[in-house]
Amino acid sequence: MINSADVLVMGAGPAALCITAELVQQGLNVQAIASKSPLEPWPNTYGIWASELESLNMQELLKYRWKDTVSFFGDGLNKKGNNCTNHYLDYGLFNSINFQEALLERCNGLAWQVETVKNIEFGEKETVVMCTSGKKYSARLVIDASGHKTPFIRRPKHDQIAKQAAYGVVGKFTSAPVEKNRFVLMDFRPDHLNAKQLSEPPSFLYAMDLGDGSYFVEETSLACAPPVSFESLKARLNSRLSSKGIQIEEIIHEEHCLFPMNLPLPYRDQPLLAFGGSASMVHPASGYLVGSLLRRAPSLAKEIAKVIKKDQRISTSQIARKGWKTLWNTELVQRHRLYQFGLQRLLSFDESLLRSFFDTFFKLPKEDWYGYLTNTLPLPRLFIVMLKLFSIAPLKVRLGMIGFRLKNK
Repeated sequence: MINSADVLVMGAGPAALCITAELVQQGLNVQAIASKSPLEPWPNTYGIWASELESLNMQELLKYRWKDTVSFFGDGLNKKGNNCTNHYLDYGLFNSINFQEALLERCNGLAWQVETVKNIEFGEKETVVMCTSGKKYSARLVIDASGHKTPFIRRPKHDQIAKQAAYGVVGKFTSAPVEKNRFVLMDFRPDHLNAKQLSEPPSFLYAMDLGDGSYFVEETSLACAPPVSFESLKARLNSRLSSKGIQIEEIIHEEHCLFPMNLPLPYRDQPLLAFGGSASMVHPASGYLVGSLLRRAPSLAKEIAKVIKKDQRISTSQIARKGWKTLWNTELVQRHRLYQFGLQRLLSFDESLLRSFFDTFFKLPKEDWYGYLTNTLPLPRLFIVMLKLFSIAPLKVRLGMIGFRLKNK
């Protein structure tokens, strides 16, 4: 048995490093366990609105940044349909290596134990983590930041888990799939789809010019249960490119993303605390997570440190409950439920209705749709924005939002 720590964190991804770094900065005795080293490069790209990082004074972590950020919601069959919606906000991609290194640096040399957790036992004053190697680790509090697939966090059952899926390629192309210095948030134009594909769950292109002769193009399904397969997304991406006479010359990196959008919130009375995907922190409306990690880790770590340092006699379950209350306060819970409600409505939208919805959504004032996508709107303002969206939406979208659908003629 290794000496007991104040806090033990499980995981080695962005969520685990974010919360571990903040706990270390609070002066706590922290240990960390993961099935792989935190030095192993993260496989996926992470995008974020640049202003989110500016508010945290972390904009230097961006590798790419675009001012020309647009979306396409027309049908692509006429001039009007090819017009784009300009979002007038900078968007960026993290330099994943620098982001990872910056978080590790804030961990002050903390060494991760590369172990696979087998079981967790909860005592009055400490939690014991047992690994497949036979080793045991103990702490006053354990935080599971290992991702949404964790078997250790308890949550209500849900009959329909909708997942966002994406297949992407960073590579060289026979001609530019994106205009120079441009980032495309959503290209929903369906002119490359056949009748069968139009009847299937919709997807859109997320793409950007990387500025060095290479581009990142990704076919994305927002949320679907069951999820759209990677094979289908890859076929749609190739079809989309081929319809424009574009072929992939060289694949530099392939990306596969799959994560739940409507995972129920965990039970907040359990003695095991969660953070990140395991805590259902993925935004149900946008799929964004990193901005929330960066905003919410400091307050959570500060509260945990305050509780642990104040009373050495406090039980592990009491510490966890304080953590849950900070991580998911009443307002955040209510906002999450509103987003889940909205997502449930969108799950029934077909390709045409979804295009119309997003075309309307981005007609909202910039501060409204930005706050909605980043989960930074206070609850009263969120209500107002949702009502405003309903009021300006076309009839078919409004009917869809309340559960009714007009039959296509």
